[in-house]
Amino acid sequence: MKIATNGVELEVDVRGSGPPVVLIMGIGTQLVHWPEPFCDALAARGHTVIRFDNRDMGCSSRLDHLGVPDLKVMVARALVGLRNTAPYTLSDMAADVVGLLDALGHERAHVAGISMGGMVAQTLAIEHPGRVRSLTSINSTTGDRRFVGQPKALSALFSKRPSSRDSIPDFAVHIMRTLSTPRYPCDEDDVRRTALVAYDRGNNPAGFIRQFGAIMASGSRAKRLRSVRSPTLVLHGSDDPLIPLAAGRATAEAIPGARLRVVEGMGHVFNRSLWPTLVEAIADSAADA
Repeated sequence: MKIATNGVELEVDVRGSGPPVVLIMGIGTQLVHWPEPFCDALAARGHTVIRFDNRDMGCSSRLDHLGVPDLKVMVARALVGLRNTAPYTLSDMAADVVGLLDALGHERAHVAGISMGGMVAQTLAIEHPGRVRSLTSINSTTGDRRFVGQPKALSALFSKRPSSRDSIPDFAVHIMRTLSTPRYPCDEDDVRRTALVAYDRGNNPAGFIRQFGAIMASGSRAKRLRSVRSPTLVLHGSDDPLIPLAAGRATAEAIPGARLRVVEGMGHVFNRSLWPTLVEAIADSAADA
């Protein structure tokens, strides 16, 4: 179903009953990247599970009228400490979640986000503290530009998106292999299948760039994270090649009372064998709150 919020429409999937948990995906990904069995397992722990397509992705509103920022210019400005501007920011994306909660009739929710989704979740806890019962930040960062991933991982993430449907599965496997680890390799069949589903739902390379612009324009949250009072779990893979473990440690150190859980051998993505670990982490964090 579609829900109007903050000037955009978000495609939303809701399942289960109980205290709501909002799941926020990372850059360029869609609600289908939270697998249905994963969401069902979380719902079985007694939660209403809410997953959605971020703005500019999947079946949610495309914001092509806002233009496309220049990636190279944004990176160059960030490297020398200059501020960036972008069509929208992480604050706008956090406000999308507030409107989503309003539309669904939830005053507060447990919020879990991975990668860019973790950044949105952190921003939500900073700017709308009354709406966040607990925060789970997964493989994410404070936005401090010191924490840079491995060149191979960055190159894979920002490589040119293929224009043909037939090329999408191999492209997705290449990215996920690069962001995975030998201990937790990507599930190639799952990756190929999900990549085609996501392509058919709404392929939007320009949206990926605008989302990256939102990250770059939002800057560091390190100081503002000190104001977060929501019970917080920071979960991070020990071998994340895109957002290093140091970024997760810094996030946990910045948020008063936050707990850090390091998943040994995990990279930047979670495969099927890691679903129980993440479900347990999110559900236990919510229960503790």
